[in-house]
Amino acid sequence: MKIPLTISGKIQESLSNYYDYFIEIIPRIALGIFIVVVGVLIAQLITNFYRNKFLKKANDALMARFLAQAVKTILIIITIMLALEAAGLSNIATGILTAAGGAAIILGFAFQDIGKNFLAGIILAFNRPFNVNDTIQISDIFGKVKALNFRYTHIKTSDGRDIYIPNSDVLTKPVENYTADGFYRNEFIVGIGYEDNIESAKRLILEVIQSHPDVIQNDINHENFVVETELAASTVNLKVFFWVNTVDYRVSSRILRGIIIKNVKEALSDAGFNLPADITELKLYGNEEDIPLKVRKDPRDLLPPNNS
Repeated sequence: MKIPLTISGKIQESLSNYYDYFIEIIPRIALGIFIVVVGVLIAQLITNFYRNKFLKKANDALMARFLAQAVKTILIIITIMLALEAAGLSNIATGILTAAGGAAIILGFAFQDIGKNFLAGIILAFNRPFNVNDTIQISDIFGKVKALNFRYTHIKTSDGRDIYIPNSDVLTKPVENYTADGFYRNEFIVGIGYEDNIESAKRLILEVIQSHPDVIQNDINHENFVVETELAASTVNLKVFFWVNTVDYRVSSRILRGIIIKNVKEALSDAGFNLPADITELKLYGNEEDIPLKVRKDPRDLLPPNNS
């Protein structure tokens, strides 16, 4: 006659069965852990090899880095799935995939910004209006592109700040690229006197511009010129346009512009052109016949003369 098991006996029997099953699958679990460790190491080695060998030769550094991150992530996911299969936990792997699909929908609503930035990062990796080290402006953020990641774009500003812009903003907002084709047009205004010859001043300014080696010369698509822009109160204003190469935007748009302005000013002064300051006109209204002015004497003029 079979004696029925008590509750504690059933618990002990269940624990014994689970223990026996656990002992049985320990080698497979160890194999799964081994696969995970080896797989992660292989993924890291492949990624490092890709970065060291191909990243330096890549024409598109941002794309190369983005693909390196994507390859590493995919390899790690494949490794985890293989490890679960080797450990005899294929049902768990299937459950994880099923749960991941459902969780993706739920998390898609809960973390819309993260998902939006991730998808925008993928789109930007294959189609974007800038490259690494390009100088761009997005809204009021101006700087040099340093990196493109899954969720954000890293920009280094000219004053040393590191700004991380969400990829969704980069994708949906206007992007101004100052270095895409390698050319940038500088401009500034110089005022000469009304009595000066305008054509002579324009010719002199063009000579100064054309003589500088860092200014683009003899390019029909990037022509340097000077044009009259305003008849101001005390000057005839001439606007100067000249093209430079933007391999280094800071040098071409700031330093070189200052050098050209200095050279133009010195050339005009040496040639006898007037560079007058603004003239202030004083008007008398009503019954005012003159301007009441008081001359303040120098205290030294009040001292008695020194006869010695």
